[in-house]
Amino acid sequence: MVTNENSPDQARFTKTRFGRRTELTERIAKTVFFLMSVAMIVPLVAIISYLVIRAWPSLSLEFVLDVPRKGMTQGGIWPAFVGTVYLVFISLAVSAPIGVMAAVYLNEYAKDNWLNRTINLAVINLAGVPSIVHALFGLGAFVYAARFGYSILSASLTLAIMTLPVIIASTREALASVPMSFREACWNVGATRWQTIRSIVLPNSISGILTGVILQVSRAAGETAPIMFTGAVFFKSIERGDLFAYNLNEQCMALSMHLYTVTTQVPKVEESIPYATAVVLLGSVLVVNATAIAFRVWLRARKKW
Repeated sequence: MVTNENSPDQARFTKTRFGRRTELTERIAKTVFFLMSVAMIVPLVAIISYLVIRAWPSLSLEFVLDVPRKGMTQGGIWPAFVGTVYLVFISLAVSAPIGVMAAVYLNEYAKDNWLNRTINLAVINLAGVPSIVHALFGLGAFVYAARFGYSILSASLTLAIMTLPVIIASTREALASVPMSFREACWNVGATRWQTIRSIVLPNSISGILTGVILQVSRAAGETAPIMFTGAVFFKSIERGDLFAYNLNEQCMALSMHLYTVTTQVPKVEESIPYATAVVLLGSVLVVNATAIAFRVWLRARKKW
């Protein structure tokens, strides 16, 4: 049996003008979003490539493990590297538990009243406060009022205050993403609110909580103003390769401060040293972030929903 090409059955599946216009719009949107993604990736790759090329003459393991010499015009960055590790991990050790507990209260316990709405607004506003304002707060609160002096402790606490709002906000979103049915199922079998949070809500939101922590590692490592006012020092002499070179009540060098110093304050420094310092700072942040992201992916793979 021969079917006519213009039969009603075939005409039924012919694309209409609206269908063709919809497909064209879809292709245009797909192309635009692809170009937007490329526009974000290409500058990043270009910046990293430029930094690595300029840093290559000085970039080595010896550069990381060595100490600055000859007025910081030569040598390595070990004191600044160790100081950055101290500042980042101490600040996160303070801000992460407090931020998670605050988010748990605001999302799981707090009632919808004027006080809690004011707290939420304050958290959002604090996330947008410039770092120099946090630096002045840390100077007054920790250096002078608490009498911690110019020290690693003062600088770390200042960074912790600065990173706290984002951790609270991201943790709240992660907690809110856990379906309410999970909580109701626990309550129906007699579990308390805290048992539900500890056994169900937190384990299922840990990957989202890590997202907030990952974001703040980069910010804490790269900030200069807060530590410049509270605990960073121009130069600190320590032993090569000493991992425990600083006490909490001492000042320390930091990579961000060291990069600013050798770029603007040190004459006749080797041209590749500032670029190598920037690459080490960037690489350190990427390693920490990659580790946290891998852990987050592993946790997400264990989810049953």
